[in-house]
Amino acid sequence: MRQAAQPEVPGEAEKVAFLARAESYAHRPAAVEVVETHMSWVFLAGPRVFKMKKPVRTRFLDFVTLERRRQAVADELRLNRRLARGVYLGARALRLRPGGGLTLGDEGEVVDWLIEMRRLPEERELKDLVEAGRAGPADVDAVAGMLVAFYQSQPAAATTPERYAERYAREHRETAKVLTDPAFGMDGESVAAALSEFEAAHEAARPLLEARVRAGRIVEGHGDLRPEHVFLTEPPVAIDCLEFNEGLRTVDPFDEIAFLGLECARHGADWVYPELRDRLEAGLDDRPEPALLAFYWRYRALLRTRLALLHLSTPGVKHPAKWRPLAERYLGFAAEAEARAVAPA
Repeated sequence: MRQAAQPEVPGEAEKVAFLARAESYAHRPAAVEVVETHMSWVFLAGPRVFKMKKPVRTRFLDFVTLERRRQAVADELRLNRRLARGVYLGARALRLRPGGGLTLGDEGEVVDWLIEMRRLPEERELKDLVEAGRAGPADVDAVAGMLVAFYQSQPAAATTPERYAERYAREHRETAKVLTDPAFGMDGESVAAALSEFEAAHEAARPLLEARVRAGRIVEGHGDLRPEHVFLTEPPVAIDCLEFNEGLRTVDPFDEIAFLGLECARHGADWVYPELRDRLEAGLDDRPEPALLAFYWRYRALLRTRLALLHLSTPGVKHPAKWRPLAERYLGFAAEAEARAVAPA
């Protein structure tokens, strides 16, 4: 007797098509908006958001197998719940019914894993608020309070002074390769000056970086603290932490807020960084040397320069005319490091 043929495991396109349909969800949203990122598919389904990781492998992550994606979903839930309590609702299995066809129900073989989230109000996103000039010092105080409580709750990271300081040198070597690549057409003189200034700043900051580790000031932080990941709800939350690489989450809180302050400055809110810096200094009873603060700002600006340029080497990149001018703007931010470190709130 011939066995019935087993349903074929669906590919990524079939999964995305299923999750893009409102009738696929028990709560029946009016419509589903699909957003593609480098690493995930995101489905905005009424009051809920579902995220499915792509089966990709890069220098920093590997989501190729179902088991790796299951673990990545578990890690994302655990880590993001630290700064976004009540937002990350749980893991949902995407299944293949015994007779064929996908389902978010309880029967069938698991073919992928999704994160289910509560949808946050888009009008409370920090990036949009600072761009519109609708964020004020009280809002930044609330964000700083959230961050202070979070950093105080984290134990000292398991790293060594040498490893922590060397990470910046390693990342700088990657940055230098990209910025000096003739294919990106950056101004050679400006790039050479920026790279030289970073190398001198790193040499001077190395003892300070190592001292931060010895003092227990380095923690497992958010890792990707951008204004589009911060929502001024009550209380504020920060989503989308960098869950796939612990090394990149191992940060000094003042490095992390340099990144958030830099991105707010890019969106027109220069005043945010000094507010954050002063509130963290008071809340953590920690006042890093201005040279260290300037180093963190310079590092983040050059790293963002590199990442902006790398968009141009991505197949099918959206808005290609955007990226080199943005890289040049970040390069300009790097030159302002010392002034940013001591700017009054």
